[in-house]
Amino acid sequence: MTLTINSTTKLFNGVEMPWLGLGIHRAGAGEAVVEAMKCALNEGYRSIDAATYYENEHRVGEVLSECGIPREEIFLTSKVWNTDQGYHSTIRAFETSLEKMQTSYLDLYLIHWPMGHLSIESWRAMEELYEMGKIRAIGVSNFLIHQLKDLMDHARIMPMVNQVEFHPELVQPELLQFCKENQIQPEAWRPLMKGQVNEIKLLQELAEKYQKSPVQIVLRWDIQKGVVTIPKSVTPERIIHNANIFDFELTQEDMDKIDRLNQNKRMGQDPDDFSF
Repeated sequence: MTLTINSTTKLFNGVEMPWLGLGIHRAGAGEAVVEAMKCALNEGYRSIDAATYYENEHRVGEVLSECGIPREEIFLTSKVWNTDQGYHSTIRAFETSLEKMQTSYLDLYLIHWPMGHLSIESWRAMEELYEMGKIRAIGVSNFLIHQLKDLMDHARIMPMVNQVEFHPELVQPELLQFCKENQIQPEAWRPLMKGQVNEIKLLQELAEKYQKSPVQIVLRWDIQKGVVTIPKSVTPERIIHNANIFDFELTQEDMDKIDRLNQNKRMGQDPDDFSF
């Protein structure tokens, strides 16, 4: 099957989630993030990954109201932050996100980081919001296998997505396999290693072979691995560049070569030991 920027993966509840989206973490709340979202939507992106913690949900709302694209065509994600976790506070945080983003529902709502019992309480709230039709899909972010198992032991509805740090030096094959076995769609944050993928020799060689950039090689690798990807950028040229990954396909041999770059090396916080 030929993939395009409009291609989606089907979550276990039937909801269609785009393979490629725009991340807006550390994109600020100024005009740059507004222009980035407008550029992405103009280029055919239909997924925006937001969060309370990013402090720019209100700018998402502005873009949604101005872009002229029907709300139902845009896959909108947000996340409950750690200080808002718990049953009642998750509901309040969710309603605040809806208000800021000027929408009556979210396509995906995630628990941002695993917080033990508080996350179980947040999940109970999210299950209820899902059953009320206010969220089309619910999931988690930064959950390792043991944290997923703990949540699932207390859940009525299983998580549909797990958004994790994922790039050539942090492949997490066991976590990917667990997600696959449990119908949890993996999603990559920081897929480009803050641009460091450009410095990896193998990726430079593959870029030359396919007449692409190392960035495009990695984003294509993500999708062929079955991992939704949301590269962050506020630069229009890079946003357009990042989407130019649907006119080629990596061989299995080259996929395996990239897999072997894995060093279990995190650039972000460890879900078992984080400081916020």
